[in-house]
Amino acid sequence: MPTRHARFITLEGIEGAGKSTHLAFLKEHIEAAGVPLVVTREPGGTALGEKIRELLLHSADNSMCADTELLLMFAARAEHLNKIIKPSLADGRWVLSDRFTDATYAYQGGGRGLPAARIRALEDWVQQGLRPDLTLLLDIPVAQGLRRAGARGAPDRFEREHGEFFERVRAAYLAAATREPDRFRVIDTAPEIPAVQAQLRAALAPLLAG
Repeated sequence: MPTRHARFITLEGIEGAGKSTHLAFLKEHIEAAGVPLVVTREPGGTALGEKIRELLLHSADNSMCADTELLLMFAARAEHLNKIIKPSLADGRWVLSDRFTDATYAYQGGGRGLPAARIRALEDWVQQGLRPDLTLLLDIPVAQGLRRAGARGAPDRFEREHGEFFERVRAAYLAAATREPDRFRVIDTAPEIPAVQAQLRAALAPLLAG
């Protein structure tokens, strides 16, 4: 078994940035290095979290209060941390999560306009200092990302938002990456897939070497 310290890696980005495609590549790449890995997602990851995900993403009612949305995100996250993320890391398994708290700052903070201090208070309460070791931000211009997302089928509740919403989300993500350059790696996903995968391999190399 590998002797590497267990790592918590998150994948972030707006709609159409290619998270599903590149999550599969990351899983294969990490496991090929002999690392025990758990792949999960937010909102979701647990039985209860998946029910909350259904409410958040597939409700026909677009009038959900932004505070309700925020609290549901952290309710699912509390379950996710205690049932999946923390036990996996304690067992020496790496965790790769499709979204985590940076998405909350981007979508509920940047997109919905909720105060960062309100989100931070919930983050401190629920996470107790646990944060990702590495966050891979898949970045793409909003118009290009929404064109890609539109080709996938019926949009979910967030995908039905307007372009200005996603411009704010993207700006919040990039601002976070600027504030925390040691944790974030910004991956340009506008090029063809091989070029994106080369960036991902380079971003993972220091962790896999350790």
